[in-house]
Amino acid sequence: MTMFVDFDEGVKAILRRDKRYAREAYEFVREALEYTRIWTNRRGHVTGQELLEGIRKYALDQFGPMAKTVLNLWGVKGCEDFGSIVFNLVDQKVLSRTSHDSIDDFHDGYDFEEAFDKPYKN
Repeated sequence: MTMFVDFDEGVKAILRRDKRYAREAYEFVREALEYTRIWTNRRGHVTGQELLEGIRKYALDQFGPMAKTVLNLWGVKGCEDFGSIVFNLVDQKVLSRTSHDSIDDFHDGYDFEEAFDKPYKN
């Protein structure tokens, strides 16, 4: 997934037609993509599954026990939402995809409570 159109302009266009997610959710996914590339030691494409794991790690790193709450405030309630964000960016030509990438890669990724709340429960 390589960026090739101005991110800000792309997100503005997305938000005009799809108001499900806050702008911050798109910025977070962009940052999480870079985090994932570093974590996987890959400069180019990462898979949907790799990105989901990078998103999980990055959210916990950035927001700790508030990760799920912050994501929910931005309209992100499950992994499918990350898929919608990524494919909105793909459709707007902010990110690219390979022929093997599918929005289905983001279905059933992980349960938000397990991923974001459980690490902080005693």
